[in-house]
Amino acid sequence: MNTSNAVRAKILTQAVPYIKEYTGTYVVAKYGGNAMTDPELKKSVMQDILLLRLVGVNVILVHGGGPEINSMLKKLSIESHFLNGLRVTDKETMDVVQMVLAGKVNKSLVADLTALGGKAVGLCGLDGGLIKVHQQDEKLGLVGEIDEINTDLLEDVLEREYIPVISSIGIDEEGHAYNINADTAAAKIAAALKAESMVVMSNINGVLKDPKDPDSLIKKITLSDAEALKADGTIAGGMIPKVDCCTHAVEEGVKKVFIINGEIPHAILIELLTDEGLGTMFTK
Repeated sequence: MNTSNAVRAKILTQAVPYIKEYTGTYVVAKYGGNAMTDPELKKSVMQDILLLRLVGVNVILVHGGGPEINSMLKKLSIESHFLNGLRVTDKETMDVVQMVLAGKVNKSLVADLTALGGKAVGLCGLDGGLIKVHQQDEKLGLVGEIDEINTDLLEDVLEREYIPVISSIGIDEEGHAYNINADTAAAKIAAALKAESMVVMSNINGVLKDPKDPDSLIKKITLSDAEALKADGTIAGGMIPKVDCCTHAVEEGVKKVFIINGEIPHAILIELLTDEGLGTMFTK
């Protein structure tokens, strides 16, 4: 046996207790950022998701698609506006969001998983009333705040050993489509399922003590730690809503939530199935 095979065997052996821990549980992965646009990174994420499904993990993939939406809006000469980090979504913009997220991006991910030999079903919040919402704020237009997740639909899909691939669009009582933040959608789905774990892919290593020092990673954060780190300014700016999604998920019953760097190949498997991990873990 050569060295590379010995290393592979060691990694697989190390993964066994983690596979046993996750088999039969729910794991929600939120996918976005550069890992969606780089073909090699995209392939590694799809391989990770498929492997988790093959070892018996009920894995749900939730995705956004901000760069693709921006690109299409630009092509159609529709100007983008943001308020407190959220896209102001009028009817014209919502049509593009729905077309890009529930169409092009969603079906592309389903096709990628299928090409690797997996079974996947593309869904958005409109399908079967999967994500029910109400309008978050009139100033934001068609941006939804989540009221309810139809877990029955997800459980039916998972029971048939399909991977649900969910785009972050919701539906209100009148049947109108709403744009939803993908981190929030993933957190609400994970909480509704009382998931074992949620993994949020980002473009940074996790929560850093010093934002300028990528090696200052904080490996584990409790709910009280998170509040203290926000109070002292360690968690600031764009990290605040991401961290809030993670802590809310833990508060609502998700056992472990991770922020990981999606630009590292096979980051999901490294985080979930190895001793070291690579990101920040949130727990109660």
